[in-house]
Amino acid sequence: MANQGAKKRKEENARRMAKLRHLILACNVLYILVRMLIFHSSFTWKHWVGLLVTSAAYAIPYLQLAKMAQPTYADDGELLDGGFDMSTGGVCEYLHDVIFITSFVQVASIISGKFWYTYLVIPAFGAYKSFGFVKGFLPTGSEDDTEDDKTRKKREKMEKRASRTKFVKTRTR
Repeated sequence: MANQGAKKRKEENARRMAKLRHLILACNVLYILVRMLIFHSSFTWKHWVGLLVTSAAYAIPYLQLAKMAQPTYADDGELLDGGFDMSTGGVCEYLHDVIFITSFVQVASIISGKFWYTYLVIPAFGAYKSFGFVKGFLPTGSEDDTEDDKTRKKREKMEKRASRTKFVKTRTR
């Protein structure tokens, strides 16, 4: 029963990588069959560039995911780690998103070249995420500037009350 989790993760990662590989192959075959063979009269050098761009956009995230999913073995061949859990968010999820967006762009570009603009989603999302990250390092304005009259009066009243000397009443008999 030892390393059952690692074995399950290894099998799950192998299944997920096989699904991604089949998706990439299916999109490439569909693009080549339909765009190059059926619509060959309108196939130009721009479409070759598009095929190269999508191939690179598939290869880079796929190879990174494959490296993350690789299991770790001990010297004696025992499975130590089943690889990175591919169902988690973060970078792994972003790499999956790049593959899915690329497959959509490649298949949809058979219909119209305007679908290449969908690729702008990737850098736009990256800029959005990095802005949130950078915003945490930027200085913010002082809190006194945003204090309104009512809040200021309430604060002054509390400060005045806190600075008064306190008298303790005692009972005398």
